[in-house]
Amino acid sequence: MEIFTIDFMQRAWAAGLIMAVICPLIGSFLVLRRQSMIGDGLGHIAFAGVAGGVLMGLQPILAAAVATVAGAVIIEKVRSRMHDFSDMILAIFFYAGMGLAVGFTSLNRTGGFSLSGLLFGSLMTVSAADLYIVAALGIVAIAFVAILYRPLQYLAFDETSAKVAGLPTDMLNLLLSVLTALTVALSMRIVGLLLVSAMMVIPVACALPGARSFSGTIFGAVGYAVFSTAAGMIISYYASLAPGGTIVLTGIFCFVVNLLRRQLLQGK
Repeated sequence: MEIFTIDFMQRAWAAGLIMAVICPLIGSFLVLRRQSMIGDGLGHIAFAGVAGGVLMGLQPILAAAVATVAGAVIIEKVRSRMHDFSDMILAIFFYAGMGLAVGFTSLNRTGGFSLSGLLFGSLMTVSAADLYIVAALGIVAIAFVAILYRPLQYLAFDETSAKVAGLPTDMLNLLLSVLTALTVALSMRIVGLLLVSAMMVIPVACALPGARSFSGTIFGAVGYAVFSTAAGMIISYYASLAPGGTIVLTGIFCFVVNLLRRQLLQGK
């Protein structure tokens, strides 16, 4: 039972489970809007923000948050004006973020941040301050979805009809993009860019085929994310594996099992 009693593991469990709620909660709206890759795109912008912040002597996470929110606002503004080319716009920002990150990193001769820590996170080194940040983000995300659930649902299924109905679609899109950006930026040092973007998509992909409603998709996705996080952390602890990668692979395993089960049922 030491996995539940050691201080650093307790913080890791709390941070991991909070992220298991936040990521699919936001990801459910992104997947239905065919924006599954926005987490990766914002992750590269956050990476560039960290590298630029370190180069200029700024606080890395704060620099990442500013860069990611700014990137999300610009992406959303451009996307709203070039809706038919939204995938292309996202790809351009994806590559721009990567290019800036590589450029800033090459200019930094003194080091100052861990590349592997950013990509894969470090759940086992979560501090009390990190946990408070993630908890505050979780409260904001849950309150945001609870208050604006119906408008966000309408927006996810049919943005044109939502605009005709008089909903402030531009503002809702912007708020959702900013919340996604903050989730990526504030969580990357804890759970890594890989885990944040993957946990926004994989649990939703697991829940979608069997869900009978949008709310069922959200609750199912959160359930899969919690299971993947718990199982991944237990496996990683006893097998001495990286938690981020193990959690993601556990989620993919759930997706494959679901896919095979559906094919078997359809075959009958």
